[in-house]
Amino acid sequence: MLKKTEILIGKGEMLPLMEEFYTIQGEGFHTGKAAYFIRIGGCDVGCHWCDVKESWNAELHPPTETDRIVEKAKSYANTVVITGGEPLMWNMDYLTQNLKASDLKVHIETSGAYPLTGTFDWICLSPKKNKLPLEEVYKAADELKVIVFNKHDFKFAEEQAKRVGPECELFLQPEWSNRDKMTPQIVDYVMAHPKWKISLQTHKYLHIP
Repeated sequence: MLKKTEILIGKGEMLPLMEEFYTIQGEGFHTGKAAYFIRIGGCDVGCHWCDVKESWNAELHPPTETDRIVEKAKSYANTVVITGGEPLMWNMDYLTQNLKASDLKVHIETSGAYPLTGTFDWICLSPKKNKLPLEEVYKAADELKVIVFNKHDFKFAEEQAKRVGPECELFLQPEWSNRDKMTPQIVDYVMAHPKWKISLQTHKYLHIP
C-alpha cells in the first residue's frame, strides 16, 4: 500500500469499503426504518457464526475516498448505518463529521472491541465473548444486542447488561442458523425477564440486503 494511502486511512479520509446499499434496517431498535448501510472491511473478532466473513480481511476491500462515500449516502436516506466487519478498527471521525454536516442521522453497529471514534446518533453494541467491549463503549451504548446461539448466551447477555447504562435498550437475537431452536427459548426468556426485547433478522425474512 502506498504511504500516502496509509496516511489518508489513518486520518479516516479513506476507508476499506466492502459495500454500500440502501435497504430497510432489519434488526434491533430501529427495525423497519429505511437506512443506507456503509459496510467497512476488516474484523479480527472472529465469530464462528458471522454471516459476513468476507468482510474480515480488510486487504480485500479497496481503500475508498471517504468524501465519495458521503456524497453517495446523501442521495439516499436520512439515516446511515456504519457496520462491518468491525468499523471501529478505523478512525470514524472524518466520516461521521461529514455525514452529520449533511444533516444525516448516523448509527453504528459495533462489537465495541476498539476505542470509540466518531460522533453518532445511535450506538448499537453487539458484544462478543472472545473480544469483549471496552468500558467506554459500554457507557456510550444506546442499544445492547446479544446474539443467542445456545442457552449459555443468556448468562453472557445478563453479564453484558450489567455493564451498559440504565437507559440502554436490551435485545436478544437468535443466531440465524440456529433460530428454529433458540427463538422459542428467547420468547420464554423475555417473558420471564421483560427488561429484554426480541430482535429478529427481519431483512432475511423479507429477502432484502
